[in-house]
Amino acid sequence: MNDQTSQNRVLIIGAGGVGNVVAKKCAMNPDVFGHITLASRTVSKCDDIAADIQQNWNRTIDTAAVDADDVPQLAKLIEQVKPDLVINVALPYQDLHIMDACLATGVDYMDTANYEPPDVAHFEYSHQWAYHDRFKNAGLTALLGCGFDPGVTNIFTAYANKHLFDRMDTVDIVDCNGGDHGKAFATNFNPEINIREITQRGRYFENGDWQSTDPLTVHQTFDFPNVGPKEMYLLYHEEMESLVKHFPSVKRMRFWMTFGQEYLTHLRVLQNVGMTRIDPVNYNGQEIVPLQFLKAVLPDPGSLGENYTGLTCIGTVIEGEKDGQFARQFIYNNCDHAECWREVQAQAVSYTTGVPTMIGAMMMLQKKWHGSNMPDKGGVFNVEQFDPDPFMEQLNIHGLPWEVTAWPESIA
Repeated sequence: MNDQTSQNRVLIIGAGGVGNVVAKKCAMNPDVFGHITLASRTVSKCDDIAADIQQNWNRTIDTAAVDADDVPQLAKLIEQVKPDLVINVALPYQDLHIMDACLATGVDYMDTANYEPPDVAHFEYSHQWAYHDRFKNAGLTALLGCGFDPGVTNIFTAYANKHLFDRMDTVDIVDCNGGDHGKAFATNFNPEINIREITQRGRYFENGDWQSTDPLTVHQTFDFPNVGPKEMYLLYHEEMESLVKHFPSVKRMRFWMTFGQEYLTHLRVLQNVGMTRIDPVNYNGQEIVPLQFLKAVLPDPGSLGENYTGLTCIGTVIEGEKDGQFARQFIYNNCDHAECWREVQAQAVSYTTGVPTMIGAMMMLQKKWHGSNMPDKGGVFNVEQFDPDPFMEQLNIHGLPWEVTAWPESIA
């Protein structure tokens, strides 16, 4: 470990699987992250992570309890910690509350997933993009969607646009978890967010318009490097919204994710019996949301890592033109569940989100990615609006090495 400790101060909000990775990877880089505070509604989770960091990396981090739905409470904590950056790895429902608290206290902000209203299974960037002028006028920066997808997939696309193509025509984002956790049914990140995401209608962008499909009805087999052939399903994912805005040459953009048949069978049964509903139902005189109850009885994603085996493969297949010739390139990362567990006691889905979050925070603190370098001198930005090169370099250093290959087949 580098003995030089930075003066930078960060506040991490959220102590789930991703928060665990972010806190540990920040602790492993004291030359950038000098003072770390980890906060959550359940402070015992923060304390457990802090104890691991003390034992394994001989660093002390502070912990705190905070309700991320309570803006005055958030603002009070931010004023106490005095961070240079707030890293939001809480729930997407809480994005706007944390952004409000950052504006109230004059602190930069970043997150990994865009805002989602609690009562509607729908997410779009309009809610957060609407904050641009407020952050710009305050001279502050908000960085949105700096996980893997969204996040690294956006940066892969920006890198391809800068180095591999003169014009990009189609982008297919492909996400495969080829691992095995041994559970009959479990989600790899927050069950409530995961199930809301995959049960809504699919959407993709083509020729200037958004097209929609019934949930999980469009699918095909794709041969993922080092994983093998897997069936992947068309979903809507938020990075497409910002990518088609910032890369207008793209005529078609889609997002695909793999699911096993056992997972889909369980999901279909849960839907059929009403357990994926997000509206309240009355049970013994008390209102409960079925999906929130289901979340409580499903395995905690953070508990899956110890016996997880296999690889993930996430990347972008892009077609377009380079030097007057047709080109098709696949930029991707493979991540090993078992190696993630050995390093930071996490499974690969948490790791592939948490590592880019730490790198994005590094980019902001070092002012390599910051609104002060942009024409407006502040505001709300998606990751692909910044130079991809320093971020891509750090991926190779901090555990998510990437590959570029000329891909032999088009995705139908």
